[in-house]
Amino acid sequence: MFHIKVMSVIEAKMSRPKILITNNKVPSTGLDLLRDRYDVTIIQSDKLTREEILQAVPGHDAIFIATHIMVNTELLDAAGPTLKVVSTMSAGYDHLDVPEIKRRGIKVGHTPMVLTAAVAEVAVMLLLNAARRAYESRSLLKNGKTENHPLWLLGQDIRESTVGIVGFGSIGQAVAKRLIPFEVGRFLYTGHSPKKAGDEIGAKFVSLDQLLEESDFIIVATPLTNETRGLFDDAAFDKMKKNAVFVNVGRGAVVKTDALLKALKEHKIFAAGLDVVDPEPLPTDHELWSLPNFEIVPHIGSATIKTRSDMSKVAAQNIINGLEGKPLVYPL
Repeated sequence: MFHIKVMSVIEAKMSRPKILITNNKVPSTGLDLLRDRYDVTIIQSDKLTREEILQAVPGHDAIFIATHIMVNTELLDAAGPTLKVVSTMSAGYDHLDVPEIKRRGIKVGHTPMVLTAAVAEVAVMLLLNAARRAYESRSLLKNGKTENHPLWLLGQDIRESTVGIVGFGSIGQAVAKRLIPFEVGRFLYTGHSPKKAGDEIGAKFVSLDQLLEESDFIIVATPLTNETRGLFDDAAFDKMKKNAVFVNVGRGAVVKTDALLKALKEHKIFAAGLDVVDPEPLPTDHELWSLPNFEIVPHIGSATIKTRSDMSKVAAQNIINGLEGKPLVYPL
């Protein structure tokens, strides 16, 4: 059984709007903003079940989504007619049925932009680690399997390479800007249409096929949509160079994990670095763990003190604005 901690208990204020926070480990920057104005209820369960969220949600005016809880018809029905705002502490929103939320007249917001720099930094980290065989090097060193000759543990150069970015939004653009000092030969990007930001750094807008065929580094920073789900399958990896380094900081389900496993095992590509994977977390007995050319971190793209604090604040401000009849900071 889970427990709920009511943060505001002064009876004189019980008529204030009620806010539900779906996790008890949320930076105080956002919580403090909400406590000053509303009755805040924080779910104290560390491992929230679907049944628990459905029990907790009725009667609240707003929900602060602190983890990826599915907000769909089932949850909205449970919430009832009092619900006015849904705010997720994330840039991605594939866990929200946005059309259904909006159809009911409920305002919905997320927290992009404030996490752009942190995610871009992780993308560069994964790119470097995968290109220079960091995990493999550490494993060999730990096991005393060092060699002393000029051909040992050769990696891939970023200098004069072609970097392809799939999803040239704020994160994709931030990654490109951070890679410019590495003396990249050229940048390619793909999407629905060319962007001014691409022109500003000399990046070329190309088809996905051209990007896959010509890039030495492929960085995925696209959200998960019906269009991008499973985009990187066997056919996509077959188009890549054998020296290609593949990085995903978008969403795990954009990549078919079995296809990635095959590409790495058969050396269709050089290496991969992932912040996101499908399923997540990756099962401990998955074959990917056995591969030396596989780098992974546990979805920590936005996990810095400042970034998570900013995300909490923006998620709270979305709720405040929504309840006060003002435009959300970042509406969906």
